[in-house]
Amino acid sequence: MSTPILLLIALAAVALLLVSVIKFKIPAFLALLMVSILTALVAGIPIGDVIKTVTDGMGGTLGSVAILVGLGAMLGKMIEVSGGAEALAGRFTSILGPKRVIAALTAASFVLAIPVFFDVGFIILVPIIYGFSKAAGLNPVKFGLPVAGIMLAIHVVVPPHPGIVGGAGVLGADIGWITILGLAICVPVGILGYFVAQRINRRDFVMLPATAEQFRLFGSGTSEVERDAAASQTATSTAPGGTEVQRGGVALATAPATPSPGMIITLIVLPIAMIMVGTVSNVVLPEGSALQPLFAFIGAPILALLVTISLAYYFLGIRRGWSSQQTGEIMDSALAPTAIVILVTGAGGVFAKVLTTSGIGAALADTLTTAGLPVLLLAFILAAVLRISQGSATVAIITTAGLLAAAVSGGGFSAVQTALIAVAIGFGALGFSHINDSGFWIVTRFLGLSVADGLRSWTVLTTILGITGFAITALAWAATSAVGL
Repeated sequence: MSTPILLLIALAAVALLLVSVIKFKIPAFLALLMVSILTALVAGIPIGDVIKTVTDGMGGTLGSVAILVGLGAMLGKMIEVSGGAEALAGRFTSILGPKRVIAALTAASFVLAIPVFFDVGFIILVPIIYGFSKAAGLNPVKFGLPVAGIMLAIHVVVPPHPGIVGGAGVLGADIGWITILGLAICVPVGILGYFVAQRINRRDFVMLPATAEQFRLFGSGTSEVERDAAASQTATSTAPGGTEVQRGGVALATAPATPSPGMIITLIVLPIAMIMVGTVSNVVLPEGSALQPLFAFIGAPILALLVTISLAYYFLGIRRGWSSQQTGEIMDSALAPTAIVILVTGAGGVFAKVLTTSGIGAALADTLTTAGLPVLLLAFILAAVLRISQGSATVAIITTAGLLAAAVSGGGFSAVQTALIAVAIGFGALGFSHINDSGFWIVTRFLGLSVADGLRSWTVLTTILGITGFAITALAWAATSAVGL
């Protein structure tokens, strides 16, 4: 087929996908599979090869994604249930002082967001946000807005979160470089988010009546937020040497004290450090070095998370009085919620495989080459458009990666440049959060923002952070290209 026809097929496929998810409310997993098969047939893939293309796309994506997402979810669950989030927030507050509580919570949420999914992490911190807000006599949006902003930024560009891991798999990008670059860029993005949120919060937002009542009751033990928190942390009786609690639907006996902040930080930093060792050694060591395979093994993301999970199993579970069965049940409970995320990511890989096999990706790559449009800019724009259209950052990242896979693989880009393209896609999926995004409703519901106020605050904040993140990514692209990385 000619290039214009292939591009029209790609445009129609994306439009059909958006209509299916937005208008007809078809689950993203089913919509991606159905649109992928239809696209394959229309684009001329032989009918006998269609199902093989689907299974190859699913298997190729999940081979790297499923393990990382599953292990990351387990680590996040252990931190959640053990009370690690509260420990982190308390330590950062004590370091920065009571006058800088908002900055302390923002810094703590930066660290917490690395292994914990955005919605889960934010909900974990809501009781802390409410508690500090009541103590300070302030609207919880003053605390919650910068916290949510940096947590979402980490979620879209730092592994092991599913969107960026899936996008990396589709593009063939190095997870280590994405981790290093993503974290480095998120530091100034988070600082900017703190000050932008302060600027936005100069406006007095009126809390929705239902949230205002919950906030008024907070601390009395009768508010909905406290009842929600009790689902994962409710003391039921006292036992020798500890307290019997019900957390995450699992009854367990635990030591009275929460884990130390140092332990939580160590468990979060350890896999990052291991991955960085593997990535940096690949650049520093001479080619053919006998140490290269060893450091590559140490820095493999799967091994890094597996080692960290093993340590969390002991230090957050067994050592604190939990039995092996209870600790195992907590880890297992983290896997069920990730199933839909993993399946959607895999289905996104199917769509990417169809685009590549059909020649649509190559047609797009040829068009980009002819038009001279920078691939980094296109990565950001495509992800932003898909994010605006259908709401899911994960779907936007995976779909954009699929559209650009052929252009990236044939573009002769270095490992660092490919990682920066993936990061640019992530920042494109960060901004423009609005009413079709589940995260929009989580933030506005718990902070008591109306839809209009949510658009004035949360949507504005995420958009500024997304554009800023891309601008810094573009500067990193120019700097690394200049030195030959």
